[in-house]
Amino acid sequence: MDIEEQYDKLYRFCWYKLRNRELAEDICQESFLRLFQSDSYKAQGKALQYLYTTARNLCIDYYRKKKTEQLPDELSYPFPEDETIESLSVKKALSRLSEEERELLLLRYVNEVPVSALAAVFGISRFSLYRKAAKAVENFRKALREEDINE
Repeated sequence: MDIEEQYDKLYRFCWYKLRNRELAEDICQESFLRLFQSDSYKAQGKALQYLYTTARNLCIDYYRKKKTEQLPDELSYPFPEDETIESLSVKKALSRLSEEERELLLLRYVNEVPVSALAAVFGISRFSLYRKAAKAVENFRKALREEDINE
């Protein structure tokens, strides 16, 4: 496992969930620290699964501590001042997806997390994950078509 590459991907995942640079860095670092302190997961070859599960749970714990039951629904990616119409349309199409679908698309297609690790993170079978991913892609494509974005 390339630690530097996985750190960047895990940080991106944490930032997506929290929308706070410092907090995302803290949770990302805490996830790696917990992994390095746990020899059993490294020996089993499940380090990536452990990292994402830990980071996801720490993000959920953060919102629970703040007495907020829901994760933020609005996506607010840091686009430059002169955003293009296409990026706005993609953002709007993503906002039409459920939080779980956005999270699944981010982890699977942006961070390229393996299906077996994702299935464990979501607590479902690989078959169920494939179906959820296909449905999320289908919903995203439909939302893009409604925004008049060519695929």
